[in-house]
Amino acid sequence: MKNFFNKKTITIIVGVLITYAVLYGLISANVINSYYKGIITFSLINIILAVSLNLIVGFTGQLCLGHAGFMSIGAYISALMSQKAGMPFVVSIFIGAIIACIFAALIGYPTLKLTGDYFAITTLAFCEIIRIIIMNIDVVGGARGFTGIPIKTTFTVAFIFMVISIIVIKNVINSSQGRAMLSVRENEIAAESMGINAFKYKMMAFIIAAFFAGLAGGLYAHYAGYIKPDSFDFNKSIDYLTFVVFGGMGSLSGSVIAATVLTFLPELLRGLGDFRMVIYPLALILLMIFRPEGLLGDKEVSLNIIKK
Repeated sequence: MKNFFNKKTITIIVGVLITYAVLYGLISANVINSYYKGIITFSLINIILAVSLNLIVGFTGQLCLGHAGFMSIGAYISALMSQKAGMPFVVSIFIGAIIACIFAALIGYPTLKLTGDYFAITTLAFCEIIRIIIMNIDVVGGARGFTGIPIKTTFTVAFIFMVISIIVIKNVINSSQGRAMLSVRENEIAAESMGINAFKYKMMAFIIAAFFAGLAGGLYAHYAGYIKPDSFDFNKSIDYLTFVVFGGMGSLSGSVIAATVLTFLPELLRGLGDFRMVIYPLALILLMIFRPEGLLGDKEVSLNIIKK
């Protein structure tokens, strides 16, 4: 408890509270209109997806291209529980997240024994299989989409879940299990020679990441009020991977910054018409040329300094 109330922790808590208070005040005063409020809320959901994917890609070293698949499971299950079964909002999104975990375990057990491109292709196939299955289930609207989902996700709800997600994933990374994941990323063979069960920790990271992806899916469904299978295709998985690479693989701070910037950037460039479709990828190309490790690399932002 003494370590919890140190200067660093108190500074972070105060910073989070100030950020929330400022944004909430601006939204309440209509300085930030409903359009930009929606973008802010979506960026908070994208932060959850980015930091959870970073646990797999950045901290465990496994290239996953199926994160949108877990998000879709969480979105559809939570919407189904909320609309058809009448379950409370929080209960429904946790059910969706848990079922996403179950799918991650079923998919991860055979696929995490694969490495490199083979694992990436398998997760990509999983994402597309889930999308096709959903398109053929009439009870959730099939290809037409799922409508009439109760609008329950607010800015405050999204902010709270975003903070909780970062705290949990940060604590996982700083734990002994997290250090084992990092050792697997650096050298899997060396880690196993030291007695670390690489498969176990890759599976753990995969399931935890799927849980938060499912959670984000539930938040998204209950904010948009309408979801369709095409919203969770391969391109979405690439978007989330872009957030991780842009911010820096192995940096939660980088994922937060990248998810925020890349969620707002297309909207800020909307006035340029079709030219925004050139500027957006050009910015990513330039970053990869001059800063291939991402904005922060594997460093974190803390107390106004960047340290490893």
